[in-house]
Amino acid sequence: MKQHELTVLLCLIWALTLLYGEMFAFWVPPFFTCSWPHLTPSSSSSSSSKAENGSYQADYVKVAVIADPQLMDRTSLGLPAKSLALEIAEFYTDLNMRRSFFASVLPFKPDVILFLGDYFDGGPYLSDEEWQESFSRFKHIFGLNAQGKYTDIQVYYVPGNHDIGYGSLHSLKPEVIQRYEETFGIRNYNFAVGKVNFITVDAQTVDGPPQKNLTSQTWEFVKNISVDGIVHPRVLLTHIPLYRPDNTYCGPDRSSPVINQRISRTVIGNTNDITYQNYVFEDSSKNLLDTIKPKLILSGHDHDQCTITHESKFGPVNEQTLGSISWQQGNLYPSFMLLSVSNSAVPNASIPEEPLLTQLCYLPMQTHIYIWYIVLYILSILALLLWPTSGTSLWNQCWSLLGYCKQGIASILSRSETKEKDEDANYEYEMMWDAEGSMHLIKKPLKASIVNSSEGSLGERGNAVMRPSARKNTAQEADLSVKVDMADPLGRIPHKTGKSMTTIIIQRLLRTIRAVVVIAAVNVPLYMMLLFKDWVDK
Repeated sequence: MKQHELTVLLCLIWALTLLYGEMFAFWVPPFFTCSWPHLTPSSSSSSSSKAENGSYQADYVKVAVIADPQLMDRTSLGLPAKSLALEIAEFYTDLNMRRSFFASVLPFKPDVILFLGDYFDGGPYLSDEEWQESFSRFKHIFGLNAQGKYTDIQVYYVPGNHDIGYGSLHSLKPEVIQRYEETFGIRNYNFAVGKVNFITVDAQTVDGPPQKNLTSQTWEFVKNISVDGIVHPRVLLTHIPLYRPDNTYCGPDRSSPVINQRISRTVIGNTNDITYQNYVFEDSSKNLLDTIKPKLILSGHDHDQCTITHESKFGPVNEQTLGSISWQQGNLYPSFMLLSVSNSAVPNASIPEEPLLTQLCYLPMQTHIYIWYIVLYILSILALLLWPTSGTSLWNQCWSLLGYCKQGIASILSRSETKEKDEDANYEYEMMWDAEGSMHLIKKPLKASIVNSSEGSLGERGNAVMRPSARKNTAQEADLSVKVDMADPLGRIPHKTGKSMTTIIIQRLLRTIRAVVVIAAVNVPLYMMLLFKDWVDK
């Protein structure tokens, strides 16, 4: 392969790599690896059989669940605000989530979108101006309008600790609660999707002292929910997961080590307020389970997937903790969830099909994509530097290979014919008549004398008389052969004087730089086009 052909090949490899890493990889979930759980054969088989009998037609509302986008800001990496490094980190993190949402989530055409908290990284510590700037980025990433809503999709928000903080912060900065509610709405509320009720609880306040106003408000809301009769199944939405014993197995979907309970407190006045916790306290978790009686619990906060089963007075309850949708929050495998919610109107409140079906969907592993970019860059430089300066054209090699294949096929096909001809050359045929007068050909080997005489005659016909001029030319050729043999015993032509090592290195460097410029000229515009194609408003 010649140098220019190697450059063309690397251009093609880079173009395909960029197209996959910046676009095609985000098409994988909706087209290949994920689907609504009520549409999969395992979950819809029973429903379809019922529909065939004419009793009812299964109907589900499609809900997409997203957790912990946690937009980066000046509190994330310790970088100065508005610094170039922070701006670049924010851009690529926001771009990845925007691609994930528009290319991987929206193609499923959900009817409802649930956000499980932690929208900003340093929410409670941002100024009002920084808060509004982060909220503008949040709306741009997820395609929301000025009010944080969609025109054709219902959206609901759950408060997270990175949005409003814990009890210790509420005592020092009560304005963070007001700012959150002005932006995202109230913190404790319930709503209905299909024939299922969703209960949203501010988990950051449930473990505070009872005399605290925010804590009493949350438990008063839970108490009022328990008074209502349970007509439809319930789903509990909480940012912080419910209590689980240390080292509880989280199922096969988790990729990082299990995080155990960790509680930090600080003394403020006469109270010992919480500054951080990984899980809701055990007593509070038990109270929520027994009071709300949920069929399913959805939570975030952990940044990685975890599926466990809680035991309550009313039976086992499944909790699914979602991993972060952001690749910058310690999760190599970002994800979101597809939740199918029953909407079937069945008499006597009996629901033949499953009222809630879940499907975890994985997003592209952005870290691995960037690692592959680095590896491909190193391999490209090495190939350009070390590739031989002289070589046969790639197309000539292809044609030569094709010619070898043709010759091989022809030799195989003609081998049997050649064998028959060789056998016939050593035999003669003699006509014989039988008693009835029929003629037959009898195959007999040739006599040795005939073969020898033929060879002799061939030798005689092959003799030729050498003229004086031919003898002279032959002698000259013999002298030339002797000179070549004396110069090189193996008969090789002497090599020309080689170039200096410095010249060779400089030529290879210039050749590599020239090839890199060509590859960059082709692929950098493609990369920029892919970047801003997904960044501009749609």
